[in-house]
Amino acid sequence: MQKPNYKELSSLALAYIGDAIYEVMVRQQLLNQGIAKVQYLHKEATKYVSARSQSQFIQMLMDQLTEEERNIVMRGRNTKSYTTAKNATVLEYRHSTAFECLVGYLYLTDQNERLESIFLQIVDFVSAQKKEKK
Repeated sequence: MQKPNYKELSSLALAYIGDAIYEVMVRQQLLNQGIAKVQYLHKEATKYVSARSQSQFIQMLMDQLTEEERNIVMRGRNTKSYTTAKNATVLEYRHSTAFECLVGYLYLTDQNERLESIFLQIVDFVSAQKKEKK
């Protein structure tokens, strides 16, 4: 299946595909960790996919992004959205959209190693947060 050209997509369309790709990555990671109970899978997934979490991730990553990646993030952050997350501020929701745009961009431009590298940093970040809470 041919991937669309990211330059021809709106920021919300980039975020749409980014959200789907990221969700699959998170679910695969959790299953690889041996988590089998659905209710626990959902609880763990929210640590990765909530608007608040994604807002933290994009802020953590900003200094490491290339100029093109930063441009994509800014494009996503500045997008006018017609919905908001129920458990996040407007700013967190905008940062979350920016994060999903970045994932969509990396996926559509076949930068799979870069996407994997960023995802592994996020996994490490979430793991460190879990250890702090114990």
